Amino acid sequence: MVKATNNVEEELGKLRRTLLIIAHGLGVISDAEFREAMKEAIKKVLGTTKVEWWVYRDDVGFVYGYPSVVEVGIVVRDKEHVLVEVKSRVSKGDVAELYRIMKLYERVKGVKPKAVIIGGLIDPEAYEAAAKLNVEVKPVVREKKPP
Repeated sequence: MVKATNNVEEELGKLRRTLLIIAHGLGVISDAEFREAMKEAIKKVLGTTKVEWWVYRDDVGFVYGYPSVVEVGIVVRDKEHVLVEVKSRVSKGDVAELYRIMKLYERVKGVKPKAVIIGGLIDPEAYEAAAKLNVEVKPVVREKKPP
């Protein structure tokens, strides 16, 4: 009985996350609301919900090709720096953007970080780009393979 209850709770959690992904994609909820709702997914992937923000003025345009402010979530644990981005949909462009932010962070802070994108809908090309650029892509909801 306990196992059945746990399975139902797990499936309801997946359904909730899926609905949040769709709502965010349709513009029904804001980025801030989406990130707040994804804390459980962040906890599962990174083992913590304590995500700080690194905000940096990129005057040379390293990330976007022109001067701009760069923002990314950061988790520091046991001297490991993990840059984290949460997206409802992850494209290869998102992976490339996080890669450039990772390189900028390394240049500015003198620390080689790990980079992780947690996403709802993940384009197949995003996985290919991630493998080439050493960025981890973690789905919010994993689909079970049919038996």
